[in-house]
Amino acid sequence: MRASILHSLCPPRLALALGAVLAVPLSAQLAAAQAIELPAPSPHARVEQRVGLTDFTVDYSSPAVKGRKIWGDLVPYDKAWRAGANAVTKLTASRDFTIGGTPLKAGTYSLFVIPTKAKWTVLVNSDPNVNPFERDDKKDVARVAVTPAALPQPRERLAYLFSDTQDDRTMLDLEWERVRIRVPITVDTKAQVTAAIEKGTGEAWRPHAAAASYYLGANDLDRALAMIDKSIAIQSTWRNEWVRAQILGKKGKKADATAAANRALTLGKGDAIFEEAFKADVTKAIASWK
Repeated sequence: MRASILHSLCPPRLALALGAVLAVPLSAQLAAAQAIELPAPSPHARVEQRVGLTDFTVDYSSPAVKGRKIWGDLVPYDKAWRAGANAVTKLTASRDFTIGGTPLKAGTYSLFVIPTKAKWTVLVNSDPNVNPFERDDKKDVARVAVTPAALPQPRERLAYLFSDTQDDRTMLDLEWERVRIRVPITVDTKAQVTAAIEKGTGEAWRPHAAAASYYLGANDLDRALAMIDKSIAIQSTWRNEWVRAQILGKKGKKADATAAANRALTLGKGDAIFEEAFKADVTKAIASWK
């Protein structure tokens, strides 16, 4: 009946097209409508900053003012607020850091704020996946008192920014409507760099020792001795002293070889690898050079 009505009222081709539309199940039409992507009221945002050797990231959702009264109304005073919209705001640090004077370990934390008319408190919580309405006070690992300041120009959408960044410090700013708060963050970049330098230079003896071992195996004893002496000049270890002892032993310098082997014994004392795999060979070599 429906097809005959369509044919009587519409040209054949149009009737066929309308018939195809009407034949699409309602569920499919609803699914197509739901597939339409629309702008989020509070879109996801992310800001990153490297401070010295430490990477900081803030993940948050950015609500808009939309003509509403924000402070003391949409965001009540004297109550913990998730410092954004949707899920909680998250702060991630790749290395240990200090926020507002409180030292914290590297990791991801949730951020909350308690706004008041005069002073705000920034809360750093150890649970990054907490329900924003079920924050546990006992998991707050830092509380930072800050004084809000007026923005020179209003900001429609909430935003986080890093400002005044130096090698060992930065400011984490929250700006929305006409208010800005700033949270000081510091990192011990000098200590991190010093540790990296000490580790890097402390291992610098290894390439020369490896080269000396190769030349020892190839029976190129002069080059082997030159390389192992460079290794020991950087740092004397049981490994390079033992290689030197073997080189000198092959060269027939038994007294010098014995001295190097004895240094290896002293330096290797208490080292599990040396005690289990090398000590017996060193002791046997010393006995053979007497």
